[in-house]
Amino acid sequence: MQGYATMSLETTAHNGAQILLETLIAQGVDTIFGYPGGAVLPLYDALHAQPRIRHILVRHEQAAVHAAEGYARSTGKPGVVLVTSGPGMANTTSGLLDALCDSIPVLSAMRLAFPAL
Repeated sequence: MQGYATMSLETTAHNGAQILLETLIAQGVDTIFGYPGGAVLPLYDALHAQPRIRHILVRHEQAAVHAAEGYARSTGKPGVVLVTSGPGMANTTSGLLDALCDSIPVLSAMRLAFPAL
């Protein structure tokens, strides 16, 4: 058995989007519901290159959250939502509150875009 001192370090560089997707896969996530937008395009690039996660494109961010909640209820797996910043993030609030009130595991992943000061 390898200990921490004898483990080899992985030399492949990963960006945050790849690390997020690998973490989700390690937690049993195989489906993401979302609506792409500018701030999350790096996540969508990584998602496109990741065959182990299926993406379901919705037509509105609120629909993504409710679909993820239904998925979590029916499968027992966490529902995952991927949306962009601003209005995309704002459109998820009612669905996330609904999932919270019913103790349904829904994760919303978004990237905030801050303007330069």
